[in-house]
Formats: sequence, structure tokens, C-alpha cells
Amino acid sequence: MRPSLLEYAPAKLNMALSVGPPDDAFGLHPICSWMVTVDLMDELTVTRLDDNSISRYAVQWHGEAKRVADVDWPITDDLAVKAHLALERYTGRRLPVQLRLEKRIPVGGGLGGGSSDAAAMLRACDSLFDLRLGNDVLRHVASAIGSDIPFLIRGGSAIVSGFGEAVEQLDGPCDTHAVLVFPEASCPTGSIYAHFDAAGADRLDEAAVREAVSGGPLFNALAAAAATEAPELATLQSSIEATTGRPVHVSGSGSTLFLVCDTGLEAGAIATAIKSRHDVPTIPVRPVRTEAV
Repeated sequence: MRPSLLEYAPAKLNMALSVGPPDDAFGLHPICSWMVTVDLMDELTVTRLDDNSISRYAVQWHGEAKRVADVDWPITDDLAVKAHLALERYTGRRLPVQLRLEKRIPVGGGLGGGSSDAAAMLRACDSLFDLRLGNDVLRHVASAIGSDIPFLIRGGSAIVSGFGEAVEQLDGPCDTHAVLVFPEASCPTGSIYAHFDAAGADRLDEAAVREAVSGGPLFNALAAAAATEAPELATLQSSIEATTGRPVHVSGSGSTLFLVCDTGLEAGAIATAIKSRHDVPTIPVRPVRTEAV
């Protein structure tokens, strides 16, 4: 029987996100962000094939997905596949696998779904082929694929800076519950950063991010740009704030909104109320680390 692993890929929330102006060399934006992984997860079933086999990949939506879209991208553009191919290049050997990826995390929602799939693929291949590379090497491989992937190798709670390559894991538990809201609004990442630059890129504020970790206000430097790109997102955000009486935040470049709650029971009740009042998909979530799923 061929060895197989079920690997989970958790979504991430940007609890606090500061963005700096683009660098001169490549036009990339440095960030400082407090990121937390939550228990909305894609599932990857990765099977090791015989050494002379050709790898094959399948991507589909899980039956529990709240917001689906056409899987219309070339399979070689999928980040999980890119991660597999990058690991083959790094190790200098073929690592034949069969991948079945079942997605729950919305595409383009600012939750890092594709990046988490890539991180899960790296973890699965490291285990299936007994590579024993460790987190640092996997993060090195990941850094060439996407800026969220190094953090998502381990997940949990961390301050992520630079272009995603610097991950400062936070030891203290993050026990915050949340409600995720999935609008229909579209927030293409390139457009969001274009709006951000047009408004006058701000300086990085690491102190504000660390203050958020210590109980200070949550914030997102891209929220105004997301509202410019999708005004209906800002309208829904304001309406939910009026309904719940608490701040509603944007994760990443959007379009997912989230509210912080004290308990799982409270998160479940608020998710039900938002879905009923605003007719939009919601889900209560809690923090989770990749080692624990």
C-alpha cells in the first residue's frame, strides 16, 4: 500500500498589518504583521508514488466550502504544485506524488489559502520522503514562492516582517476567537496595492503591530485601499458594525472581514446573527497551529 498523508492547511488572519512603500529594486512592499492561523482549513491528501512515476494533481472544492469559485487556473500555477516542484529543485531529486486538494478557504479572500496549501505540501513531502529538512529549510524554500508561506510552515501566532521571510514566533497562546464573513466583493491584490500606493504609501509601524499583540487596537493598512476597490465591502463592514456593536476588520488585502470574540459560544451566536441579518456566509473560528491539526 502506498504511503499517504492527510495534511491540513489553515487560513491566516492579519490581526494587525502595517505596509511600507515599495522598494526600489523590485517594487515589493515590506510589511510588519501579526498573523494568526485559524481552524478554517483546506485538506491535502498527498500520496507517495513509485520513484519512476509522474506526479499528478487535482484541485477541487470541499463540500463544506462557504464561498466557491471556478478552479480555472493552470495546475502548474497552483501554489501547492509550485511548492512541490520547488522542493524537487532544492533536493535535486524527483519526489513523485499524487495530490488531492480540497479547498474550504475562499480564493482571493486575504486568508492565505493558496500559501497555506503550499506550506502543507512542503510539510507532507518532507515527511513522506523522510527528508528531515526542518522548518528553517522549508521556510527558505517557501520564501521564493510567496510571502505568506514561510509563516504558514508552522503557523500559530507570529510577527512577520520584511517580505515575509522574517518570522518571529510568539510563544504565548493566542486564545482569541473570531467570526469570518465572506462577501462577494472582489479585491485583486495588485489593485489593492495600486490604490495603497496612489494614496501615498505610509511608513512601516512595527510598534503599532507589537502594541496590537499586547492588547492594543487591531488595524490594517490596506483596509482603505480595499474600500476604494470595493465600496460595497465598506458598506457591509459598517452595517455589520452597527448590527454587532463591535469593530469589523479586513484580513490581508481583502475581501474577508472578521470580528474578534471572547469565546467560541459568542462567536457562534454572532456568526448566526450576521448570516441571518445580512445574508452573507459566515463561520466562527478559533486559533490553531499546524502541529496541532
